[in-house]
Amino acid sequence: MKTDIQLPIYMDYQATTPLDPRVLDEMMPFLTTKFGNPHSSSHKFGWESADAVERARGHVAALIGAGPKEVIITSGATESNNMAIKGLARFYRKHRSHLVTVATEHKCVLESVAAMEREGMAVTCLPVNPNGLIDLDELREAITGETLLVSVMAVNNEIGVIQPLADIGAICRERRVFFHTDAAQAVGKIPLDVEAMNIDLMSISGHKLYGPKGIGALYTRTKSRLKFDPILSGGGQEGGLRSGTLSPALCVGLGTACKVAAGEMDAERERLKRQFDRFTGGVLAGVPGAVLNGDSERRIPGNISVGFPGVDGALLLAQLRELAVSSGAACASAVAGPSYVLQALGVEERLAQATIRFGIGRFTTDAEIEHAIGTVVRKVAQLRKAA
Repeated sequence: MKTDIQLPIYMDYQATTPLDPRVLDEMMPFLTTKFGNPHSSSHKFGWESADAVERARGHVAALIGAGPKEVIITSGATESNNMAIKGLARFYRKHRSHLVTVATEHKCVLESVAAMEREGMAVTCLPVNPNGLIDLDELREAITGETLLVSVMAVNNEIGVIQPLADIGAICRERRVFFHTDAAQAVGKIPLDVEAMNIDLMSISGHKLYGPKGIGALYTRTKSRLKFDPILSGGGQEGGLRSGTLSPALCVGLGTACKVAAGEMDAERERLKRQFDRFTGGVLAGVPGAVLNGDSERRIPGNISVGFPGVDGALLLAQLRELAVSSGAACASAVAGPSYVLQALGVEERLAQATIRFGIGRFTTDAEIEHAIGTVVRKVAQLRKAA
């Protein structure tokens, strides 16, 4: 059947999103004629760059219900997570020496927590239920008088489940501990309000919401009077918390991406939910025994993790050349063995090895969804027949 789609179809939106053309348009002047250093305060070139950075900071803040002065610009969510966990822990560890996180967190959170454990902090790593969500009673039990920080990802990058942020925030506020969330996969996709959810720290990534790579942010609640040991030494930019010359072009890209998301997020989520229902319905009906990983309701529609029993996952991935998909998180693609996220859910190893993550997003078309369904159903059937 002839279609107007272009192969391969991009279905790896959790690894990165395409740069929105509107974002690129706003960035271009700052890659060409408006090249001033935003920290040069004595001439027009610096002033116009500084103004652009501050407008961008305002767009980021508005999307999450924060104030512009609460947004620290970083190189991405990995730096933001390191800064939130290591910076906070190193400043307060003489007073409180316990961290709480979750087994399914992104590697940069788990590794940051592990680094602080090697420096003498106590760590509790909470399990998750088979649906990927934490047990709030287990969280309450884990918090002690020594607990400094609870770090729980907003939306999981492998299975797309949405943790109950408002409930977690309420528990942390009641127990007087800081609450950090890695929201790289959530910002611009679900409504977030740092005040209503009692979030003290939030990590943001530009290239997960149709902005450029190499830029992100860390929200820090002013009312919480957070203190950090900076993880970078230098000229004291970003209030002394994150040294280094900012890129006006990247900042404008992040700000524009947040502005676009603020205006289109609700409609986009509805469209993706329709495409999610069509894709999962078609694949699960066409492939007997196929399993959707993660909670079926508390999830973003753009992240679809499906296990295919009875096939070799590596062979299936190789057969899906018409689809740009992955077997798990891009950050862990070089690690052999089944996904640690799926292991935490209790997924049997052979099924975990036969799991594919499909990502759909802003530029996914209905025709691409139909082509992807047919491709997956056909290739799984061929592999099962050959086995």
